[in-house]
Amino acid sequence: MPKRRTLLGCSFPLAIAISLIVLALFIIGFIAGPLGRSLLSGVQVPSWLSVAKPVPELPADKVFQILGLPITNTLLASWVTIVFLVLFSFLVTRSLRVVPRRWQMVLEYIVGALLDFCRSVAGEKNGRHFFPIVATIFLFVAFNAWLALLPGYGSITIAAGGHEVHLLRAANTDINTPLAVALVSFVTVFYFGFRLIGISYLAKFANVGDFFTGVKQTARGNVKAGLSGMFLGVINIFIGVIETLSEFIRIISFTFRLFGNMTAGEILLLMATFLIPFVFTLPFYGLELLVGFVQALIFAGLTLIFLTVAVSAHGGENHSEEHK
Repeated sequence: MPKRRTLLGCSFPLAIAISLIVLALFIIGFIAGPLGRSLLSGVQVPSWLSVAKPVPELPADKVFQILGLPITNTLLASWVTIVFLVLFSFLVTRSLRVVPRRWQMVLEYIVGALLDFCRSVAGEKNGRHFFPIVATIFLFVAFNAWLALLPGYGSITIAAGGHEVHLLRAANTDINTPLAVALVSFVTVFYFGFRLIGISYLAKFANVGDFFTGVKQTARGNVKAGLSGMFLGVINIFIGVIETLSEFIRIISFTFRLFGNMTAGEILLLMATFLIPFVFTLPFYGLELLVGFVQALIFAGLTLIFLTVAVSAHGGENHSEEHK
């Protein structure tokens, strides 16, 4: 019996039918959108085919409040991401098998890939130390972006405060969420620096030892060595100021990198849906899946690099093991 020819796993009749449906939806969307209406002014289309003009807003909408604390739609979206990750992990791991099934295999692959990534950058022992926070940041940022592409985000509205607001909005498009993740990364770097190195970790921010040594040498009459030490001390103090500024600038760069990319992606999807509704937005959804992965990898990867640099600044991994 001759083997049936297929196209992308589908039979040719099915592939042709899908292509015709996609083409029809594209034509209908083009005619219903503002581009088609401007070019084909004589064609009338039902109003329900048109998409309302988007009005992007940077501040998140307050949905309700708990004990006086406002709960925004982006905060709800963050909770949805957390609940999804917790439930998925629980359902997959409650009945582990020696020979993993589909979802257990997916989870093991994700965890294994992230653990190998941490080990390759930070080494065996430090990689295990850093893995929980790096994996958490990656999964939280990535699934915040991916879940926001599902139906319901930006389309379900409720009455709150006397006006209509969106129930869910992509968490990464609220500057508070990237800022919170950046602060977690910042605090984690300091935590591991103190834990694995000790109080000497602060030396790179306030290295005044050489300066005071030079002052002592000058007071004892060794002027040449004292002035040289004081000059070197001033340089070290200046470097410490730069290190301190870089730590805080890192928070700003982390925040606006993620916020800017995610917000730009959401606005792109809104405008593409408005201009040509339906299937025209599908390539942009694929692009947003890639952008979400890349941004999560950058955020988690930079955090891992900063952690590795922090604990290796005074002797590397072997030194850090002595302070356990």
